[in-house]
Amino acid sequence: MGHSAIAFIIVIGILVFIHEFGHFIAARLCGVGVEVFSLGFGPKILKKRVGRTQYCLSAIPLGGYVKMVGEEPGATLAPEDIKASFTHKSLLQKSIVVAAGPFFNFLLAIFIFYILYQFAGIYLAKPVVGEVMEDTPALTAGIRAGDVIKEINQTKIESFEDIARIISASSGEQLEIIVERDTRLKGIVLSPVLAPGKNLFGEEIEKYVIGIVGTGESFHKSLNPFAALWHSIKDTYGLVKLTILSVGKMINGSISADNLGGPLMIAQMAGEQAKAGIMSFVWFIALLSVNLGIINLFPIPVLDGGHLLFFGIEAATGKAVSDKLREKLVQLGAAVLVALMVFVFYNDIVRMFTNAG
Repeated sequence: MGHSAIAFIIVIGILVFIHEFGHFIAARLCGVGVEVFSLGFGPKILKKRVGRTQYCLSAIPLGGYVKMVGEEPGATLAPEDIKASFTHKSLLQKSIVVAAGPFFNFLLAIFIFYILYQFAGIYLAKPVVGEVMEDTPALTAGIRAGDVIKEINQTKIESFEDIARIISASSGEQLEIIVERDTRLKGIVLSPVLAPGKNLFGEEIEKYVIGIVGTGESFHKSLNPFAALWHSIKDTYGLVKLTILSVGKMINGSISADNLGGPLMIAQMAGEQAKAGIMSFVWFIALLSVNLGIINLFPIPVLDGGHLLFFGIEAATGKAVSDKLREKLVQLGAAVLVALMVFVFYNDIVRMFTNAG
């Protein structure tokens, strides 16, 4: 448990620091004064003032905050502070400051993936047929185990992932496939068919297939800096998309909300990834960073997305949301977050006792 606790504190510390640093640096660039930059909540363990800003390390390592000058609408300000007041900045500047936290979480994921891909490369499945299924287009067209698929519709094939992607997007239209067999090239024409399968969420779906399975063998591919950056951005986008889809499916009931986890689950997983090695651990940090960025963009008052929602309403109507309405919505948002926290803690405890049994 001690190992997991240390890993948890490291993970949360990194994620919170990056998120709050995004707010901090955007505030400074937009001319907003920052009074407090705190890593953690509650009593301050360490603190140091540099210029206007007090930098703090606080006792509860479950978050952090940046307190800006004039952050609360209606706050009393000295005349010399109005220029540095958050409330007195333009809507665009305020939106940049608020959105910078989640944005920096996405940047952290891209940076981690880039370092991993630049130094370790990637592993891809070989485009070699391991098995041809009965009563399928591949068997009828003459594809055999051991064939190396070189091209599909004049698109060069590098990996089995390329094959699956092209077949899945084919809409059942005819494919011209070039295979290498016994050092010779052979042309094959076939049309994919719909077959039952499951998606990443375990839901029953239909997808286009030709009836082949790979060998399971993989190969290592080194990436140049530009390719590593492209893969980093692409994979971060993929994680964002997958996370949003997962949340949507939990809301409509397609996926059980029992899958949600809180600090105990994160601590356990952080400990497991740390034991698995540094690459697994930093990959886990990237995954959580994307999740944190998305969660903070939810249009719930008290979260960054709630503030952006208020700014959007103001931009559309030309009037700021009234202080009274804002206060009520913030209270509602806080209640929703508390309820969610209670729920994920409950899930953690049930999961812990279930695993123990």
